[in-house]
Amino acid sequence: MIHWLAPWLFSEDVCRLFGYISFRAAGAALTAFLLAVFVGPLVIAWLSQLGIRERTDGTGSLTLDRLHAHKKGTPTMGGLFVVGALLVAGMLWLRFDGLFRFSLPGLLLVGGFAAVGFWDDWVKLHNPKKRGIGKREKQGALTLVALLVSLWLLGPAGLEAAANGPHLYIPFFKDVARPVGWLGIPFVLLALLVLTGAANAVNLTDGMDGLATGCIATSAIAYAAITYFVGHSELSQYLLVAHVAGAGEMTVMMGALLGGALGFLWFNAAPALVFMGDVGSLGLGGALGYAALVSRTELVLLVVGGVFVAEALSVMVQVASFRMRGKRIFRCAPLHHHFQFGGMPETRVVVRTWVVSALLALCSLALFKVR
Repeated sequence: MIHWLAPWLFSEDVCRLFGYISFRAAGAALTAFLLAVFVGPLVIAWLSQLGIRERTDGTGSLTLDRLHAHKKGTPTMGGLFVVGALLVAGMLWLRFDGLFRFSLPGLLLVGGFAAVGFWDDWVKLHNPKKRGIGKREKQGALTLVALLVSLWLLGPAGLEAAANGPHLYIPFFKDVARPVGWLGIPFVLLALLVLTGAANAVNLTDGMDGLATGCIATSAIAYAAITYFVGHSELSQYLLVAHVAGAGEMTVMMGALLGGALGFLWFNAAPALVFMGDVGSLGLGGALGYAALVSRTELVLLVVGGVFVAEALSVMVQVASFRMRGKRIFRCAPLHHHFQFGGMPETRVVVRTWVVSALLALCSLALFKVR
């Protein structure tokens, strides 16, 4: 929006700044951060007044209930203001014209996933007998939103034309790619897996003060760089990666994601003044998955979001082991609770996970030159 208004508001020299993705990404990050920091206290007070507070019962583990007893009553659903900050910053700084046709479906995906999270949180907090909506309802709603967005990418957004047909690109190999565009079906299936998988993985990671938020911030930095490389014709050629015209605009979206995450971390760092809730974790996780999908770097997301992948895998392995062998592999799943149950202080688990996430982000950038 600002790019469109610039010719009427600023001089020609200033207007040129709004044409640079890097400038608009920085603007989006700063806007989202300031919105989250200034609006956050108002939303937290409002949530407290409405009695929207964290539940620590019914987890299925008496040990976990005891470890998290001090968090009972902390306002939750704070994702409302971090997702709101991302969407407002995106609307202000993203371009929606010409090649930049990936912006609108990305914002709608974030809003749609956040709406599913809001539904889940609302049921959880207003029905003591439930821990949220059913798994099938939740996954079905996420899948529906992801399906609509993936069809939009294939159709009106023209991802097939922008990338010379959707392909799955393999890290470390410069000429290895697998087409996923036959009638759009393989791409749609891949999109559903990436978008809903990223959202659910971030949701599972959101179990300690600042844990998911800090990892989202490092992942957003990595994908800001990745989408910039992919969207830049010369840089993508130099790095031997597929060029997707218009994907660079996702750098602005990742800037908004980074700013919103840092703004939320302002209140979510231990001891947390507010929790994100599903409304935040699903929306922000979807944003990461969308950046990977548009930039055709779905496999790189496994490295960038390695922490989220490990958390999700720990749950799947734990469930499978208990059902097949009657035994648990981890003390408690997701993985961060395994370390907590072993006696490691929560703040140490969080900071060490941030360090791992930052290292994975650096490794993901190295993948672009190792060919």
